Amino acid sequence: MKERFVEIPPLYADFKPGGVPGSRLRKLPLGLDEYEALRLVDYLGLEHREAAVEMEISRPTFTRLLEKARNKLSRFLVEGRHLIIGGGQVHFRDNMIKCQDCGHMFKTNMGGPLPEELTSCPSCGSSKLVDLAGGFGHGQCCRKHEEQRGSEEK
Repeated sequence: MKERFVEIPPLYADFKPGGVPGSRLRKLPLGLDEYEALRLVDYLGLEHREAAVEMEISRPTFTRLLEKARNKLSRFLVEGRHLIIGGGQVHFRDNMIKCQDCGHMFKTNMGGPLPEELTSCPSCGSSKLVDLAGGFGHGQCCRKHEEQRGSEEK
């Protein structure tokens, strides 16, 4: 399967109906590429053609991906499943870093400073930072891809 591109990691990746223990619910995985398709069209309002360009996939592939994502989201709402976002053949273009103390979030470019080089929150100075791309098992692979992409564009 061809790799797809996601702008930034999701800020939240685990959803379930209130008042029901997660252990009693059937899990429903939503791929990072499916999340991105929903974000681009239903949240940002892009046309399928524009969104496909953003993800670097064909428009027909994008449309099938979006239909699959919408079906899963409907099942989550109607059946009361445990929706978990993650997985898939993706690279993040940018990353989000979250401060565990004050909740401040800031965006970093995958071609910019490594998360371990970011030692403190620009808002409160705390050193308790969470790398959201790293939470999905990404970072180095995405960084290498962005470096290669940058050198090809020059």
